[in-house]
Amino acid sequence: MMAQIKDLFQSADFKSEKHVPIIEAPEKVKRAEFTKITIAVGKHIPHPNTTEHHIRWIEVYFLPDGEKFPYHIGKGQFNAHGESAQGPNTSTVYTHPQVTISFKTEKSGTLLASSYCNIHGLWESSQKIEAE
Repeated sequence: MMAQIKDLFQSADFKSEKHVPIIEAPEKVKRAEFTKITIAVGKHIPHPNTTEHHIRWIEVYFLPDGEKFPYHIGKGQFNAHGESAQGPNTSTVYTHPQVTISFKTEKSGTLLASSYCNIHGLWESSQKIEAE
């Protein structure tokens, strides 16, 4: 049987696993008003951010209740992990795996976040939000 991308995503409690994208969003939002959400990796347990071991990206989707397909609402790409022309971990420039996005919706639904660690692969999490 061929591998499918859905089978490659890992999930765990973010309080005990540093790779899980943590979604910070209100449980209730006002319909058709912009809401700010933040997704970060390593908030409770720091994730290494070195040339050899780092988070490359975070993606965010929203799946409205009753719909089949999610909307891709944003992506953060993190490209500075201490590498330089002098070698690994010799730069003083580092990015932090966190992205903040504002979006609005008329419907309740589920926020879905995924992240990619260059050593430990794909991770996911989700959070329900209710539009009032």
